[in-house]
Amino acid sequence: MRGYIISIWRLIDPFYYFCTRLTYLPGKDKEGNVFRIKLTKYKGRNIVLSDGTQINKNDTLVKIHLHNARLLKELKNIKSEIKKAKMIYRYVQKSLPGIEIYIRNQCHSDKIKGIIGITSLNKGCERLGFETFDISHPIYKWFKQLSFLPIGILSSQNSSILHILKHQQPKYLFMSTKKLSNMYRH
Repeated sequence: MRGYIISIWRLIDPFYYFCTRLTYLPGKDKEGNVFRIKLTKYKGRNIVLSDGTQINKNDTLVKIHLHNARLLKELKNIKSEIKKAKMIYRYVQKSLPGIEIYIRNQCHSDKIKGIIGITSLNKGCERLGFETFDISHPIYKWFKQLSFLPIGILSSQNSSILHILKHQQPKYLFMSTKKLSNMYRH
């Protein structure tokens, strides 16, 4: 049953991709990168990152989205949650240099303050260079929890819906362009 749902998701995914105006990273590494991205204006509360970077309303950021349909397909036969987490970690680690190159090649790269994402897979994010922040708006947090629920159900072998809602709290991820360059520039 899970395989059928993932197949349906993969059919719907191009429509989602189109509606969200996401793009694949340009270049030969398109297939290897697990992120789809878009430039965005930040609309949240002011944030100060550990390296002193201030993220304020209307600052330009690169919004990152994990390609969940692809990940679900690739990880569907892996039973161990630890092995899945390690694989996702490696995929993200291999993909971040592509985002650094994308930002560096933008004509207004000096205006891009960093990258932002929202995830419920936030364990280990700090080792990748991300900083996590709670989602403060309760309705938006609830909406993100519900939107991540199908992914949690499809990717987990034995977790109940209540377990997923309790233990996979969505958070903002931020990384400044300075930190991204320091960690991932080739």
